[in-house]
Amino acid sequence: MLYTRRRIGKLALGAATASKLMAAKPNSVFGGVQIGTITYSFRALPSSAGQVLQYCLDCGISAIELMSNVAESYAGAPAQAGRGMVPGRGRGPGGGRMTPEQQAAMEKAAAEMKQFRLSVSMEKYKAFRKMYNDAGVSIYAFKLPPTMNMSDQEYDYIWNVAETLGANHVTMELPTNDALLQRVAEYAAKRKLRIAFHTHGQGGESEFPKALAASSYTAINFDVGHFYGVTGKSPVPVMVKYHDRIASLHLKDRKGPKSAGEPGGPAPGGGGPNVPWGQGETPIREILQTMKESRYNFPASIEYEYDTPTGSNVLSEIKKCVQFCKDALA
Repeated sequence: MLYTRRRIGKLALGAATASKLMAAKPNSVFGGVQIGTITYSFRALPSSAGQVLQYCLDCGISAIELMSNVAESYAGAPAQAGRGMVPGRGRGPGGGRMTPEQQAAMEKAAAEMKQFRLSVSMEKYKAFRKMYNDAGVSIYAFKLPPTMNMSDQEYDYIWNVAETLGANHVTMELPTNDALLQRVAEYAAKRKLRIAFHTHGQGGESEFPKALAASSYTAINFDVGHFYGVTGKSPVPVMVKYHDRIASLHLKDRKGPKSAGEPGGPAPGGGGPNVPWGQGETPIREILQTMKESRYNFPASIEYEYDTPTGSNVLSEIKKCVQFCKDALA
């Protein structure tokens, strides 16, 4: 075959691009601890599958907890109307009552999403996984919370997507409804793929025993920042106590609980405010060092929730969080 100068140039450019992509593969395992992020951290940015992947590469993150919106939009899910509305509760943005038109829009959007979920091919999610894995990013958790209103077929869909993406657990908020807890626990056991519960302002570990007793396939998605912010106590003893039932951590830095009369007052949801890492009181370094020394194999997810400082941006701040973890695990 004869090669023209133009073709040789194209081949060289293609080889350089491929080499660059290979060299750009991230590695956020530090001291044997997998540092990742939940894609919620990028919520203020455009969130197509390709854009979120690029954010991970830019920040040097090699593993993630994937929010459903990123994966489902890639797979062709209908755009969701009525953002900020709460289906089934009659509440619209800001907590006000929904108008009949808003309620109808919510019901229509929910029906369209259900139809999509029950008809979409898993080939879409196989392609999503390949795109991420080829770039050096794995998916260890998938967040699409099952509800009591969902059909058994929708539960099938959630776990099918998680398995297809390569996740080893599904995440959701800790149920306050015992019937929901039992249903998701039984389904996780049936599928032999864990459901991990995330806690917010519930306070402490009081609900952990009940949640973990529901099935051997229930686990904790332990948010150490929420725990410290609400209780003012170190999460390390709790992490050690439940380490064999923790599927993943959420990392953030918060200050301890404040009363309504203190400067700054309590943060939304209770507890002290989220702050840039290193400015709070959550013992992130001790948590990471304990994971390293004890060789815990669950990942720790950066959850970016503090306000972006003036003059900075989301990705710059998440890079700082990654560097914080790297330094803590050195």
